[in-house]
Amino acid sequence: MSFSLRKVIPAVTVATTLTLGLFSAAHATTILKFAHVYDQSTPYHKVLLDAAEAIKKQTDDRYEMQVFPSSSLGNEEAINEGLSLGTIDLIYTGPAFMAQSYPEIGILDYPFVFRDFDHWQAFWNSDLRDEMAKGYQDATGNVLVTHTYYGTRQVTSNKPILKPSDMKGLKIRVPNAPAYTLFPTAVGANPTPMAFSEVYLGLQQGVVDAQENPLPTIKAGQFYEVQSDISLTSHTTATLTTVMSGVTYGDLSPEDRTIIFKILKDAATKATQDVRDQENSLVAWFKDKGVNVHDVDRQPFMDIVQPLLQKADMPWSPETFKRLEAIGK
Repeated sequence: MSFSLRKVIPAVTVATTLTLGLFSAAHATTILKFAHVYDQSTPYHKVLLDAAEAIKKQTDDRYEMQVFPSSSLGNEEAINEGLSLGTIDLIYTGPAFMAQSYPEIGILDYPFVFRDFDHWQAFWNSDLRDEMAKGYQDATGNVLVTHTYYGTRQVTSNKPILKPSDMKGLKIRVPNAPAYTLFPTAVGANPTPMAFSEVYLGLQQGVVDAQENPLPTIKAGQFYEVQSDISLTSHTTATLTTVMSGVTYGDLSPEDRTIIFKILKDAATKATQDVRDQENSLVAWFKDKGVNVHDVDRQPFMDIVQPLLQKADMPWSPETFKRLEAIGK
């Protein structure tokens, strides 16, 4: 009897330990890393903090999303690479950077492609959007989750920019992607790629003369402290895309995928409205700060840029350009 008990007790102990271990593993929290290059004060970042709480709650602690702002996990190129490697789960990026893997989608970040916000919004609810998302996923394995209105890009400098010739020779900071260099190059400026985290110091030290970003980003980056003028060129209606690593996507159950995607889409909708509200009020805010804000006739700029968008060497088909142009008309 005693021999039998000695055999049984260790066996029960091992079985219990294994059971507890399996139970613990089944209830372990998986960390999702969300990386972006923007300041913590931006609406894009703030909505992610709320989203992180919702993900943790609605997945019963199966997932916890940790948010890494201000290029803390690397610049735009680095976080896109991390996404493909699966070392980062989610990022904010833009069509210009997605285009490095799937060129067709880059059209969305080019200047004077969208007429206005309504045209932009109509695209994101179109069949063309779905086709581009699939093309990007087929090319990279990564998944376009949702989109946020980043704002309409304007030029800041230490002089008014009222006509194309005012940009001649201007050293203007742009993101490091062809979509952003086309506009300044076309009007005779000198586009200077620079990481977003370096822009303030670059302007302050005169490494660059100017930069271009939406009004909420100009405020968040405090660029108005080192630039006297904002010229409302409204040259690009810009998008932040939320993209998930294909590795992460494959690891999620369909149920958790649905939960997380909905939370992130709701966050994007909230940030979009916040950006639009800010754009409506910020001109007056900048003027109160002593910044010179200039209305600009966009047509002379468009007359120079738009013919370039239809050249044969652009990374999209003429049909894609025509379909995009026709949306919402």
